Amino acid sequence: MTEVARESLPVVVIGAGPVGLAAAAHLLERGLEPLVLERGERAGAAVASWGHVRLFSPWRYDVDAAGRRLLEPAGWTAPDPDALPTGAELVRDYLAPLAATPAIARRLRTGTTVLAVARDGADKTRTLGRERRAYRVRTATADGRVEDVLARAVIDASGTCSASNPLGSSGLPAVGERAAAHHVTGPLPDVLGAQRARFAGRRTLVVGMGHSAANTLLSLVELAETAPGTTITWAIRGVSPRRLFGGGGDDELPARGVLGTRLRDAVDAGRLTLLTRVAIEQLVPAGDGVRVLGRTREDALDLHVDAIVNATGFRPDLDMLRELRLDLDPVVESPARLAELIDPNFHSCGTVPPHGEALLSHPDDGFYLVGMKSYGRAPTFLLATGYEQVRSIAAALAGDRASADALELELPATGVCSTDTDTDTDTDADGGACCGSAAEPQLVALGVGAPAGVGFATGVAHGRAGDSPTDGATP
Repeated sequence: MTEVARESLPVVVIGAGPVGLAAAAHLLERGLEPLVLERGERAGAAVASWGHVRLFSPWRYDVDAAGRRLLEPAGWTAPDPDALPTGAELVRDYLAPLAATPAIARRLRTGTTVLAVARDGADKTRTLGRERRAYRVRTATADGRVEDVLARAVIDASGTCSASNPLGSSGLPAVGERAAAHHVTGPLPDVLGAQRARFAGRRTLVVGMGHSAANTLLSLVELAETAPGTTITWAIRGVSPRRLFGGGGDDELPARGVLGTRLRDAVDAGRLTLLTRVAIEQLVPAGDGVRVLGRTREDALDLHVDAIVNATGFRPDLDMLRELRLDLDPVVESPARLAELIDPNFHSCGTVPPHGEALLSHPDDGFYLVGMKSYGRAPTFLLATGYEQVRSIAAALAGDRASADALELELPATGVCSTDTDTDTDTDADGGACCGSAAEPQLVALGVGAPAGVGFATGVAHGRAGDSPTDGATP
């Protein structure tokens, strides 16, 4: 097979969400040719699926710098930087206009699913000359047409929204989970809008301990105020929900702090029932509802509910990458060098230092996982983190090592830094703080043009020598 010169080929970007479009914008600024492949029928399709949800990060963190530079010459007006957009507004006011710019639009293919990525003419076992080979990206259109695309590099920003974690406690579906799928919703149902009838006056179980669970629980609490008979049960795998309750007024994203505070108040007021140390073992159809069988820390679990909200988080789809040589962490399934900073077993606060291409590279050069998919099974990803990732990667692909290694990002801290690795008590192990000791707080922000000496957490403090149980943290 004739080898194709990699330098003459485009960089394939998988996914036209916020991070995928940002990657395309940064590549264009570097004089590189992107080709964006999106499974949905429009850019931002995954974001649109939770369009009713309001982000806790304001617009200032939601618009990528290169994306802005593409939009402004076309007369685009930036939203209020301090306003909090919904998912629908993020698509309407930013992603859709960005995808419609001539520079992006002619390089975007929607309705295109990536089936596999491999080195052209070489399976995973072949080493000789591997670094010279381009990438072969196999795609399928909605009408079933299969086409291979050659690329000099591949940036996988396809996210994890299509691969939810199961309800079962062992990483496997509970017995009967697939058969009971019609009783199970995604992590962010539109409780107060389009799906109101499914929850009003009915019994709902929410499983999970991330921001998706918090949003849904608070919507259900609001619904219960006007819909008698609405009951809410919240099940978590951990011993305490305090990580989700967060840093309150210390959170540098105030809406995120308020989210946790409101949820804690609802629990304290008895407006929902909290179950801890829950292991779901079986789902059994029961009339119009479903029985949820399993165990809690000390008791058997036997609930009869009408709906289950699966907010247990997501996992990356790695099947399409089987022929690539990847360096993935065996626990989190993220790039190995990034895992140290995000493994929720040791680093649960959600405050992650900026990072770029050096932490995201793999043995197959020119392939990168970015955005939520780069976090594997870990939670608390911020859009601004993904924007910095692709800025750095674009610089590296263009040969600008100095820019690739520079960190040009300010991330808001969560205001809470703790490690909940002891599943038998409700205290932090060693009173520990996963970003460093409470007596020596570390800065986690590094701004553009920040003066020398500004530091940020390295992740070394929380180490990964052992294997501790996780509380089932979700995004």
